[in-house]
Amino acid sequence: MNNQLNKPKGFGEILDQTFRISKYKFKDFITILLLLVGPVYLLQALIELAAGKSFLRQEGGAATWYEQMLNNFELTEEASTNFAADIGLGFVSLLILFTYPMAQAAILIGVNHIKHNREFTFGALIKQAFSRFAPLIGSTLLYILIFFGIIIGFVFVGIFTSVIVLAIDMVIGIIISIVLTIALFLIGAFLLTRWSFFFGSVVLDRNSPGLTRSWRLSKGRTFKLIGIYIIFFLITLSIGAAVEISFQAVLGNSVLLGLIVSFTTLFTSLIMSVGYAVMYLDLKVRHDADDLRDLIDDYHTS
Repeated sequence: MNNQLNKPKGFGEILDQTFRISKYKFKDFITILLLLVGPVYLLQALIELAAGKSFLRQEGGAATWYEQMLNNFELTEEASTNFAADIGLGFVSLLILFTYPMAQAAILIGVNHIKHNREFTFGALIKQAFSRFAPLIGSTLLYILIFFGIIIGFVFVGIFTSVIVLAIDMVIGIIISIVLTIALFLIGAFLLTRWSFFFGSVVLDRNSPGLTRSWRLSKGRTFKLIGIYIIFFLITLSIGAAVEISFQAVLGNSVLLGLIVSFTTLFTSLIMSVGYAVMYLDLKVRHDADDLRDLIDDYHTS
């Protein structure tokens, strides 16, 4: 398996390696996610219970079983709003911002160990991940600011421009608005993808914030990387949606449903984290090979 990680891979090979590694080291990687992220989801469930949300919705009141299931899909308004619970859930969201990057970093380090044929334990991976805690969290927060800055900026430009052109001519305005929306989406996806490999640079290359390194690594591969990101997103979205819809039909909007969905997210996060690691290591292999070719060319021309 490590031989595959040491050579450039195509679109399908990256997907294949992702699922192979996810299956091969599933126990170690899911344990990392359970230890670092699982307790946060449990804390969220406890806060929801304390706020009065039912753990397991009781069926009743409907004449038939399918009416009961349809009723469970309806979102019910909470009897009272608990301000303390809202604060608690906000704190949970903040915890995820710190624990999930550590879990992803540990998995990235694990995949890198596989590449170099080194043995590891999940405890050692977690320890190595936390050794990069400060630069990793700082770089992640910077990327999040860039992400929202691009999204908000492009939405403002799109809406402002569309209002102006629609006021001038309705038909032409609609066409321009559609073209502009697609163009802004592609530009945003391009920029965010080019910078998205800062994470691997901070963890493995100890280069913070890693944005410049990410830009260099992803050169010439951006749209293929966007395609891979979309495939991973669709796979994880499909799994999450299928689980939520299936259990929501029985459990409704209950705490138990939230726990099931949350722990399903751990499984899909494992796939995404391994996929990201395979993509980053593939970019490194390609970049190192290009550097080697440049050195050889310089040697022959000198």
